[in-house]
Amino acid sequence: MGEIQVLTGQLQIVPALIGGFMLIVGLCSMVTKERLYLSETLLATVYGIIVGPHVLNWMDPEGWSSNSLQLTQEFSRYALAIEVMIAGVCLPKRYVAKEWVSLSMLLLPIMSIMWLVSAAVVKFIFQTSYLHALAIGACVAPTDPVLANAILKGMFAESHVPLRLRNILTAESGANDGLGYPFLFFALYLMRFSAGQAIGTWVYATWVYQILLSVVIGSVAGYVARKSLRYAENAGWVDKESFLSSSITLALLLVGVCTLLGTDDILCCFAAGNSLTWDDWFRIEIEDTGLQETLNIMLSTSFFIYFGAIMPWQDFTSANMLHPWRVAVAIILVMLFRRLPVIMLAYKLIPAVRTWQDALFAGWFGPIGVSA
Repeated sequence: MGEIQVLTGQLQIVPALIGGFMLIVGLCSMVTKERLYLSETLLATVYGIIVGPHVLNWMDPEGWSSNSLQLTQEFSRYALAIEVMIAGVCLPKRYVAKEWVSLSMLLLPIMSIMWLVSAAVVKFIFQTSYLHALAIGACVAPTDPVLANAILKGMFAESHVPLRLRNILTAESGANDGLGYPFLFFALYLMRFSAGQAIGTWVYATWVYQILLSVVIGSVAGYVARKSLRYAENAGWVDKESFLSSSITLALLLVGVCTLLGTDDILCCFAAGNSLTWDDWFRIEIEDTGLQETLNIMLSTSFFIYFGAIMPWQDFTSANMLHPWRVAVAIILVMLFRRLPVIMLAYKLIPAVRTWQDALFAGWFGPIGVSA
């Protein structure tokens, strides 16, 4: 008889850990989401911490690559790209054009204030330089589309949150990740160059090349994809499976192209998603399939298990100003002051946010996750 071989490496253990978690949580998903109000992403993060190297040590992502930081960056890049593509595709017909006033308010003055408030908290709590505080503030200012989906989807959201409010928050979370680049690079360029050179580089390298070019590439790619898919479907060239996965494959293509060009791949994917469903045809075609939502759950759950496992608990020390009490105070201050006050004060200038109750929800809604 042959010898029985038991494999216990990470390649065998990790799929079992992730698959087992998804299966068990899926079996009681209505209970966790609709009764306990716990999202998959929160549970996945806690689970990742438990099975990670600091507790059970069943899963250690640090050993997967010689450059774990790059692995995390690429994982989050593709997760975000797919999420913002889904966010763009899920919006109604010509939504960005119809709600441009609300989006402009949320993405320009309000996001700028969120950036400055976040930077002020970082400066005050962690005693960093002003430029470092501005750079860190730029990372936490945008709302996260992965966590936004966890909050804005499901029976509870559909029953209690108006559709217009869910749509505007989805659009904001999809667009502001890419639009966080100017805030980040404003601080980074001031660290490297003189003020005049930094502002000049910021305008042409960030706003023109990264932002404007990304929107153009995404809009054109989404338009071409929409026309091609419609022609291929009418001609009987494309099967249902390939049709349904086209938005995801388009996101992967655009991430690769934008990475090669050095432009903003996240904003590009959101623009492509909007352009792909600009006339509502593609959105209606895939609306009842559930494929996008299924991929969203699998991707976000996998990422947050990974995120929980790589949490650098050893860095939370007083030696580098990351003492737990500082982190806790910073989290509380950011939650309270980053978004809620400015939304409550300015909601009458945001047509999609009609009442103070809407403003209270939109102001408290401000997840920070994969994009940061």
